Amino acid sequence: MKMTKVTGLLVGGLLAGSGAAWADAHGCDLGSGNVRILGNDFGAINSVVDRAMECTTSGEMTSNLTTEHKDIQVAALTADPAEYTVAIVANGSLVPLLNEGLVRPLNDLVEQYGQDLSPTQLIRVGDDIVAVAFMANAQHLFYRQDLLEEAGVEPPRTIEDVIAAGQAIREAGIMEHPFVMNSATGWNLGQEFNNMYLGYGGQFFEPGTAQVSINNEVGMQTLETLKALADLSNPDFLTFDSNATSAIWEAGDAALGLLWGSRGTNILDDEGSTEQVTTNTVLAGAPTVGGGDTPATTLWWDGFTIAANASDEDAAASFQAMVHGIDPAILETASEQAVWLVEGYEPTPVAQGVAESAAGGATPYPMLPYMGLLHTALGNELADFMQGKESAEQALADVEAAYTTAATEQGFLR
Repeated sequence: MKMTKVTGLLVGGLLAGSGAAWADAHGCDLGSGNVRILGNDFGAINSVVDRAMECTTSGEMTSNLTTEHKDIQVAALTADPAEYTVAIVANGSLVPLLNEGLVRPLNDLVEQYGQDLSPTQLIRVGDDIVAVAFMANAQHLFYRQDLLEEAGVEPPRTIEDVIAAGQAIREAGIMEHPFVMNSATGWNLGQEFNNMYLGYGGQFFEPGTAQVSINNEVGMQTLETLKALADLSNPDFLTFDSNATSAIWEAGDAALGLLWGSRGTNILDDEGSTEQVTTNTVLAGAPTVGGGDTPATTLWWDGFTIAANASDEDAAASFQAMVHGIDPAILETASEQAVWLVEGYEPTPVAQGVAESAAGGATPYPMLPYMGLLHTALGNELADFMQGKESAEQALADVEAAYTTAATEQGFLR
């Protein structure tokens, strides 16, 4: 697949800040088209959808924002007509839709209604525009400056520093479980492996093939490092998704975390936490690991697609509504909610961790048609190792077997 390079988009386009202006008002009368939006549930997505819902139509206009969106999107867009006309996606969640032919090429809609979009927002497969990106994201380091100072340690720059700092905080009696990450069994746990494996310089597949390549020394190093981090976390770490880790942080029950940048705004605001937590929380770039110089994270973009099984009228209405949702006026009220890929955006302190990770050379999440199968196998097969029930060698063999079976069934391997 030929995809827009997210790294170049971030460093070359976003962080430079173009300052270009759009007209303040765009017409948003959708006629009689239906707009039905499926997406994730967090602040920035809610702001985009709220703005899209400002448009008027005599047709249906609904949204379903849920953390389960990845689990329902394929079935929902397979229906004809599709249950949703818009799917808000990221690097990884777009791939299953592409694999099943559920995404409508947007070239004609961009030409007709997207003249003000930046070329760097247009995600392409070959000659087809398949999505419009509007924000960037990455998992990176959050830390409590006051608790590090109390333990007498410097802000971490490497994963090894994070582990040492967590141990120092525990040994000082400050906090028994000082570390959090999104390690829930399933997608989240698989993503933690991906982040660390790339930080170690690993390759997921044999070059030019769908043959998995994680059952190796780098894979074992990755697992041992994840286990060392989990040992500093609450014993319930296999249930922790982004909502759980954000709540733990806001409650003041963690000193170090590898969390999504998109959660920074809610964590740093004056709701649901205390001044001591918010004023001492620092967002920093993702640490490196194993002596390498690549941040142990992956770069993501979030954007929108239009369902292939939507009528032309609904597709046009849905595209216009989403373009309205992401026009630069969103910066007036939501500039601190995300690292926006929108003309005129200037990075805020909340964006610092994502910006530093991008500038440090973090790797974009692989947009390969079989990456989702590996991600699923990792998320399903690593829990026993993380609980100390099996060896790293056995866990990686289980992942390899599960992936190979799935990839063979889908025709990626013979």
